[in-house]
Amino acid sequence: MQEEKYYSVRMRAAKNGSHEQGGKHISGGEILSTFSDMRHAVNALLEKGLTHSRGKPDFMQIQFEAIDEPIKRVKPLQIESNEVESVEIGQALSWRLLEKAGIQEQIIEKAYKHMTECSGIRGALLIDVHSGERMDDRKEKGVRVSRMDWLNTNFEKWADYYNNPKNLRVKEALVLATKVSEHPATVAELCWSDDPEYITGYVASKKLGYQRITKLKEYGDERGCRIFFVDCLEDLKEYIHYLEKETILVQWEEEDDKRIN
Repeated sequence: MQEEKYYSVRMRAAKNGSHEQGGKHISGGEILSTFSDMRHAVNALLEKGLTHSRGKPDFMQIQFEAIDEPIKRVKPLQIESNEVESVEIGQALSWRLLEKAGIQEQIIEKAYKHMTECSGIRGALLIDVHSGERMDDRKEKGVRVSRMDWLNTNFEKWADYYNNPKNLRVKEALVLATKVSEHPATVAELCWSDDPEYITGYVASKKLGYQRITKLKEYGDERGCRIFFVDCLEDLKEYIHYLEKETILVQWEEEDDKRIN
C-alpha cells in the first residue's frame, strides 16, 4: 500500500515589514501535513503567528510544498528535566553538559562570543568544535532547520507513557533537537527561545539526549540562542542540506510491549 503524500507547511511572521526588509522576527513554525489536513495545518500556524508574545505581526507568509523524497523516521531523544533556581545555575549546567558531550571549554566560550555578536540572528549558528569559529556564511539569517514533525497521536502516546505534559512547545523543540542530533556531524546543540515569556532551554546530543534546563535566560529577554556544535571538516554543504531539506518524521515505539498496565 502506497504511503499517503505529505506536504511541508511553513509559516514565518514579522513586524515592521518582512524579514528581508529588516522586520523584527515574531514567530515561525512548520507542520508536516497530508492534503486532507491542510486547512487544519494552515489554521494552526496562522493562530501561532497571530498570538505570539513577541508582538503582533504586520507580515506573515504561509506556504506549503509537496515532499517527493523519502521520509526518514527516527526515534525521539530521551528527555530529562533539570530544575534550576537561577539563570546563573542554568547556564553553568549548560556548560557542564556541553563539556560532557565532548566540547572543550574554550570552544564553548568562543561560541558564546559569536552568539553575543549575532544576537538578532533568526536561525542557528554552526560552530566548528575544533576551532570555535562560525562555519556558515548566513550572517543574521543563520541556518533554519526545516521539514520535520511528529504526528500528534504518536506524540501523545509518548507523553502518556512517560507521564510528560502534552506541551506543543516541548514537542516542537524535541523534534528539532532529534533531527539535528541524528546527523553524525552534530556533536551537541544549545538552545533557548527568543520568546520573552519562555525562559527554559536545553542542551541536546545523541550522547546526552534532550537535557531540558528550566532557566537559561531572564524573563522578558527577547534574545534567543541556537548553536550547533559541528564536527564537519569535509562537506558543510551536505550538512546544511540535511538540516534544511531532508525530511524527518519523529516516531516513538513503546519499548516494552509486555508492560503491565
